Amino acid sequence: MDEYVCVTVRSRASEPADEFSKRLIAFWSGVLRGRKDHYDRVYAETSRFGSEGDRLTRQYLVGAEVADVLADELAVAGIDHEPIDADDLYSKYEATPPEWFQIPH
Repeated sequence: MDEYVCVTVRSRASEPADEFSKRLIAFWSGVLRGRKDHYDRVYAETSRFGSEGDRLTRQYLVGAEVADVLADELAVAGIDHEPIDADDLYSKYEATPPEWFQIPH
């Protein structure tokens, strides 16, 4: 069975949703082009932004084995994220609609 970790990314303080969306699209497009094997391990994303104070958040379930590489890529791209807990594992069955959108590969 595949095991996933939750990656929570955060916008900049008071960043509008459309700007944050653009940055996330650019980030994931770069991962898809440069690290397709890693992108293929991104199973799902939350269907809506969350909020944390004056920041927006979005969560992704990613294969545990690629979480460190994606964390490094997020840092290079200047996208803040919460620390990834490698011991807090999820199955794909925990990412169900309508809260989660499964990413087609």
